[in-house]
Amino acid sequence: MMVVAGFVGAGSGLGAVILIKSIDYITEALARLGELVPVPQLMPLVAIPTALMTSWWLTKRFAPEAAGHGVPQILAAITVAGGNIRWIVGPLKVLASAITIGAGGTAGREGPIAQIGAGLGSFVGRKLRLSEGDLISLVAAGAGAGIAATFNAPIAGMFFAMEVILGSFSVRHLHTVVVATVAGAVVSHSILGEGLTFVVRPHSLGHPSELLAYAALGALTVAGGLVLLWSLDFWEEKPNLLIGWRRPLLVAFAVAIPVAIFPEIAGTGQAFISKILNGQVSSAWWLLVILAVVKPIATGATFGARGSGGIFMPSLFIGATLGYGFAHVVGSIWSISTLQPEAFALVGMAAAFTAVARAPLTAILIVFEVTGDYGLVLPLMVAVAVAMLLAPRFYPESAYTKPLTRMGIWVTRGGEIDLLDSVRVGDAMTKKSMVAHQDLTLAELQGVLDRGRHHGVPVVDDHGNLVGVVTVTDILRAGGPSDQVTVREAMTPKPVTVTPETPASEALERMAALGVGRIPVVDNEDPRHLLGMFRREDAVNAYHRARGAAARQAAELEHLRLRTRIGAHFFDFVVPAGSMAVGRQVKEIPWPEGCLAVSVVREGEVLVAQGATVLKAGDRVTCFGDDRMRDRLLQRLRPEEQDVEPPEGGPTSESE
Repeated sequence: MMVVAGFVGAGSGLGAVILIKSIDYITEALARLGELVPVPQLMPLVAIPTALMTSWWLTKRFAPEAAGHGVPQILAAITVAGGNIRWIVGPLKVLASAITIGAGGTAGREGPIAQIGAGLGSFVGRKLRLSEGDLISLVAAGAGAGIAATFNAPIAGMFFAMEVILGSFSVRHLHTVVVATVAGAVVSHSILGEGLTFVVRPHSLGHPSELLAYAALGALTVAGGLVLLWSLDFWEEKPNLLIGWRRPLLVAFAVAIPVAIFPEIAGTGQAFISKILNGQVSSAWWLLVILAVVKPIATGATFGARGSGGIFMPSLFIGATLGYGFAHVVGSIWSISTLQPEAFALVGMAAAFTAVARAPLTAILIVFEVTGDYGLVLPLMVAVAVAMLLAPRFYPESAYTKPLTRMGIWVTRGGEIDLLDSVRVGDAMTKKSMVAHQDLTLAELQGVLDRGRHHGVPVVDDHGNLVGVVTVTDILRAGGPSDQVTVREAMTPKPVTVTPETPASEALERMAALGVGRIPVVDNEDPRHLLGMFRREDAVNAYHRARGAAARQAAELEHLRLRTRIGAHFFDFVVPAGSMAVGRQVKEIPWPEGCLAVSVVREGEVLVAQGATVLKAGDRVTCFGDDRMRDRLLQRLRPEEQDVEPPEGGPTSESE
């Protein structure tokens, strides 16, 4: 397996080199061509729409999964296809990404390179007939090797594979990933040279009080990251009524116009980041903020037009511009002589990537390795921690997992899952629990326990509030049943409790730590309000229910894998006002043969799409089918005033 991992890593490194060289070649060719036209600043208005139309046609015609920013497609392959990625995805990703980015499309090259490496790992693993577990290891290793080769950063590549792709640091995958990432970095190093991605002078924390400014920067980069996340959503959802070639053509101008006005955002933006990190940018802080907003908007539009690229470098661009501008603002109002704008740009890069990708370890290590600067450990940790704390509060998903949830795919991370983690105490507890009043004697309590065949019960006061727990052990400790001793004197006061929202697994852990077979369940708001008891037998019943649910889910996942392998996938659309679907039941709509309506999202509520479900304007409907079904469905459901035929012989559909 080590030899195979090394081969995949080396191949991924070579793929990274080919893509990087291809992007550079196209960029230079267009620059030379621009020198021949009267107004070279207008070149993006021609080059970018042409490139995005070409990328759209290539991916639609040969491999729809080669569109987008790469990593979600890897996660989807691991989750629903057991690591199977079609061989054509890699070569097509190189071509589509080189055209998109080389022409000025605002995207990064890291996501495509990761997908290229993952595709190679999948191809090799399938040829060798490896098990599904080993195949997934090779897919992750190939992706990590691609990142390692791009940045000449094997450690960051390893963490990317484990943290982002696999979601765990399982020893089972670790050795494969390590060998592949080292091999990828070695190949890239031998061809592209030893140079760092960003050459910067060393930095350090000047004064401890600067940590407050770095924490504020972490919060600011969350705002920048949210602009990118919201932009990706907007450009994915809003142009859905633009059928076929209209979408990439029209949305492309939302990329081309900003690039023509702000050439700094063109392509990856890596050159402008390098200038920032070396203090060679003299732009006003407000102009840097504008760039930090325009870049993510144009990046979202690039993918909305079905371009191919990544979001890694755009995230770093956002962080660098915000960090550099923020440092200048802070320096003008806070007289700290040790303030270094370039250091703030570096820290901002890590924090912004954390806000977008939710991968803090990768974010910190990538900055260390691409700059060779290890003097900002504390500022990096502070800013990244703030970003990781705040970002999920405003946007629960990462940029990598949101496209999957949009398709109805939920990625489970973190290795083996306790089945009882999926069961809440409130779903399994005994609600009508026997209780004992605190003024009962132990003799009376013994009778209560004997009749109910219980070992222990909760104790309540005159108002029915929980005051303790009493067991047979408490009675024996008191010397046996007695008419002179009350329950109040023998009970355990202020018992450990759980709430209905507590996972059953956590409740069992508390019971095991206490050595008891039951635990009171109380209200979330009022810890004295007894709702029931959670017992060992309740946990056993909950386990069997969860196991049955897990078996059903596994069967559904296997069915989904089979469907996915023959070209079917989830897609969604918003029911437009004026559509023939508005006001009709699902069963009354002329669905294309084989197309299945799965769910309807209305005002944040998810409804199962049943025959009697009535659709309303603005509903987001998730369906399952192939691209032809999707195109026919969208054509049928367009508003009547927009129901026009596409040009004869022209494309009529788009691929998700």
